[in-house]
Amino acid sequence: MHCPKCHFEQADGGVECARCGVIFAKWKPVGEPVDVHVQSAAAVWPLPKEPAVSEPTAFAVAKAWLFVVEESVNPFYFAGRALVWLGLAVWGWKFLSRPMDAEFLAGSFLHNINLPFHEGGHVLFSFFGWRFLHVLGGSLGQILMPLICAGAFLIQNRDAFGASVGLWWAAENFMDLAPYIGDARALDLPLLGGVTGKDVEDYHDWEYLLRHLGWLQYDQAIARASYNIGRALMLAALLWGAYVLLLQYRNLDRS
Repeated sequence: MHCPKCHFEQADGGVECARCGVIFAKWKPVGEPVDVHVQSAAAVWPLPKEPAVSEPTAFAVAKAWLFVVEESVNPFYFAGRALVWLGLAVWGWKFLSRPMDAEFLAGSFLHNINLPFHEGGHVLFSFFGWRFLHVLGGSLGQILMPLICAGAFLIQNRDAFGASVGLWWAAENFMDLAPYIGDARALDLPLLGGVTGKDVEDYHDWEYLLRHLGWLQYDQAIARASYNIGRALMLAALLWGAYVLLLQYRNLDRS
């Protein structure tokens, strides 16, 4: 007989080819259709369908960033954060519960903390060479600094509670600026150097800004808006911090 694959002549009755080793009973010529009873593994055990991956919504992204907490929260750290929140809540109530009060705000401990950032903002924005932006830079500086701190806590450290503290500070700066804005026409507030806006021309930031915008008659309305923005942001910061603390409490390491 001849091997059906390599055509080697050999004795009849063999099971496999003496030259190529093919098993005669299993050999099929190329192109011959496969037996219809033979099924692929995929047909017998179909693979499960992979779930469709949807793009995260803006709400989901915000939630992942704003309410991130550690999987296991150190009780000592948690206690410190809770004390900080309690202090900010008590302190913040003094801001939230009273109308705009220049004397109270100027006498606040934070007013002296904000002042260097105000003056630093003037220096920073002076490099743009635009007088209006240079003057506005003082107020921008004292608001941007706490927002930068909040962003650093949130983005760099993934610390949502620290970011809420930064937002609280930014809110206080909106309130701190309100009496200064409202003094644009009266020019009665004592400024850095012991003078008032009446004593030195173009020395009062908001008198200069609102006069150049033609909005000087709206100084009180803008001041109230700034104060109310600060109130809203401060309340939001306290609620944010409280919710983050609640999430951290649930993940408290009790071992």
